Amino acid sequence: MMLAWTIYISFAGALALLLLPQRFAAWSRVIALLLAVITFSIALVAFVEHRSGAMFTVVHRSWISSLGIGFDLRADGISLTLLLLTGAIGVCGILFSWNVEHRVREFFALYLLLIGAVYGVFLSYDLFLQFVFYEIVVIPKYFLIAIWGSTRREYAAMKLVLYSFIGSAMVLIGLIAAYVASGSRSLALGDLAGFAFTPHFQMWAFPLVFAGFAILAGMWPLHTWAPTGHVAAPTATSMLLAGVVMKLGAYGCLRVAMTLFPLGMGPWGFHFLGLGSWRDVFAVLAVIGILYGALVALVQRDFKFVIGYSSISHMGFILLGLMTLNQIGISGAVVQMVSHGILAGLMFAVVGRMVYARTHTRDLTALGRLHLSKALPFAAFTFVIAGMASMGLPGFSGFIAELMIVLGVWRAYPTLVIFVAIGLIAGVAYIWRAMQMAFFAGRDTEPAALEHPLEPITMPERIGAVLLIGASLVVGIFPQLFLNVIRPALESPLFSGLRQGGW
Repeated sequence: MMLAWTIYISFAGALALLLLPQRFAAWSRVIALLLAVITFSIALVAFVEHRSGAMFTVVHRSWISSLGIGFDLRADGISLTLLLLTGAIGVCGILFSWNVEHRVREFFALYLLLIGAVYGVFLSYDLFLQFVFYEIVVIPKYFLIAIWGSTRREYAAMKLVLYSFIGSAMVLIGLIAAYVASGSRSLALGDLAGFAFTPHFQMWAFPLVFAGFAILAGMWPLHTWAPTGHVAAPTATSMLLAGVVMKLGAYGCLRVAMTLFPLGMGPWGFHFLGLGSWRDVFAVLAVIGILYGALVALVQRDFKFVIGYSSISHMGFILLGLMTLNQIGISGAVVQMVSHGILAGLMFAVVGRMVYARTHTRDLTALGRLHLSKALPFAAFTFVIAGMASMGLPGFSGFIAELMIVLGVWRAYPTLVIFVAIGLIAGVAYIWRAMQMAFFAGRDTEPAALEHPLEPITMPERIGAVLLIGASLVVGIFPQLFLNVIRPALESPLFSGLRQGGW
């Protein structure tokens, strides 16, 4: 029952901040931080208490009984892991938004609304309820980018919303079709997963629902909302967008599309361009996303675009891990959701808050003339750590996550490992290039003149950076803490259809 309070507290906090008198507006950030810490603590306690990873009921109440829809919240090892990620990014996003002064009450109210909706998606067992929370996420995303964003913010916000609605429409069509075909008068995940949909039905329902969710996960070629959205968004929103919102798409792919329609990934009975199943199609699209994101990031001049396109590449690893249909690959995909959430959030924090907010430029060439390694040494140190972890430095979360995915791909698609390796090498190249150009270029020349001295890194920013670096280390050094709850969840009856694929 306590986990439900992650939703209630976030939503109540959003309402309270909107009603807060203007003269107390400065307290908005303190209130938001306190509530975010409380919800994170609830998620952490639940993660510690439910180490079995098995599904357990949080709340189960009738809602729209005539349609068999309930307010049904449940959690297992996968959702607990992602709830923990949401709480951590939520807290750190507020720490990196301590400088927000424009309409501060509304900013943190929308921020808490977004966090609460994300908690709701990860907890929902009734798929209609999950869809409602999924749609609520879109509302604060739009306003946070359109009001507090920067580069082409209104265009980026509207593009993100349109892509989200297209994906949602695809998902809704699939869910309605499953509801009607099952005749069970229930939209509970377990009830639908237990119904034997015909192979013909699953063959068209699976790609529809999977692609609908994968749009939010940044799957190529339906990814173009992501870089523009990341670049336009304010720092905290970029952190949430890359850290947890994109994970909603990947989570939906696994929890809904792959769980309900496992036969949709079976062979078609013929080959087209060498592809014999929807599983092959999405695996190839994931590999293209890995290579495309990495290679485009390698030539970007805008520092934030580098991180934006790197997110496309890393989300490709997650989708590819899901398509391996073996335990190590899917487990690695879930760990990569956590790892990318932490590291992308940290890099967006460095680029958006530590660098751009102080220098007012994201151009890598211009940044190179400022000698930021000396002017902002903590920012340089943090980005080096985040970059190395993102490359796969042993001891950090990126290493174990990508290793598990590569091992899963080796078992399922040995040929694709070659292209994955190219993507990994390109990943090292674009991180190294961005690091060198932004922080260590031109050290033998005089630094460019500044109109004003750069503001030193604040204590909230230092605390947020240390928390995220520590989280990556915990995942990298003690991956069994998470794998011990993720694997039992994957071995539950919900995934029995997938296990027939060769786990």
